[in-house]
Amino acid sequence: MLTSSINKSLNELIHLLGQLSNEDYAESCPELSGASIGEHTRHIIEMFQCLENQYDSGIINYDKRERNVLIQTNTNFAQNQIVSIQDNLEKENKNLILQQIIDDEEIRIQSNYLRELLYNLEHCIHHQALIKVAVLKRSAVFVDENFGVARSTIEYRKRCVQ
Repeated sequence: MLTSSINKSLNELIHLLGQLSNEDYAESCPELSGASIGEHTRHIIEMFQCLENQYDSGIINYDKRERNVLIQTNTNFAQNQIVSIQDNLEKENKNLILQQIIDDEEIRIQSNYLRELLYNLEHCIHHQALIKVAVLKRSAVFVDENFGVARSTIEYRKRCVQ
């Protein structure tokens, strides 16, 4: 269920990227405080990549991202990175340590793979909501009404309609 929700969100992102030129994708957006759609997309992708790449070590540090500019400037490259993430989501749940340095102090928190997948899904949806704000300014782009909306909100809305 969790991986199917992640795939759904990532497929929505792939669909959106397929509608954008590289120029629109990389353009600074006032609606995003000067960031680009590409920068928000890169952030989504690289968080999933951190979890995937650091899974074997058992220590996940989301600050150790590559910050690959090609992801934020080339929609085809970004789409390929998303497909690669989707291809590698299915892993055994295992205990992990979440590591972060805050104010020069190392913090370690126990977690597990499924918890981190859920975190990444919620993080993805949050950034999709931001992306949606910028995309809605472009009339030639179609965005699903549920793009960037939490799964719990979608389910709540369904119940309210009935």
